[in-house]
Amino acid sequence: MKLFTIGFTKKPAERFFGLLRASGAKRVVDVRLHNVSQLAGFAKRDDLRYFLSEICGMGYVHLPELAPTKEILDDYRKRGGDWKTYEVQFADLMRQRRIAESVAQDIISDGCLLCSEDRPNRCHRRLVAEYLNDHWGGVEITHLR
Repeated sequence: MKLFTIGFTKKPAERFFGLLRASGAKRVVDVRLHNVSQLAGFAKRDDLRYFLSEICGMGYVHLPELAPTKEILDDYRKRGGDWKTYEVQFADLMRQRRIAESVAQDIISDGCLLCSEDRPNRCHRRLVAEYLNDHWGGVEITHLR
C-alpha cells in the first residue's frame, strides 16, 4: 500500500499541486482538525476539494478522527509542550479511537495525508502514517516536500 503525506504551509499553490499531481496519489485525506480557516488559503476545505479535482483529478476526504484533539494541540502549541509528550498523547488517542480498525484501508491506500505543517518530522500526519504501518504492515510512506 502506498501512502503519501504533505503539508501546505510554506508551499506556493503551484508547488503544492505539482507535488500532488506527480505523486500518483488518488485522493487527499485531510487529517486537520479545522479545515475551513481563512488562514489556510488555497487549502481551505471547499477550495481544496475544487482545486484537487480540477488541477490533479484527485478526490478529497476529511477524516477528523485522524487529527489530534484541541487539548492535545493547545498543550503542544500554546502552552509550550514538548514533542515527545505530544507523540505519546497522540499515540494514545489513536489507540483509543481504534483507527487501525475504524479507518478503511481503501481510503488510505494511494492517498495523501494532508495537514498544515511544512515538514513531517514534527507533524501528526507522520505519526498517523507510521501508526497505520505498524498495525497494517506493508505501508510504503512517502513524504512530499
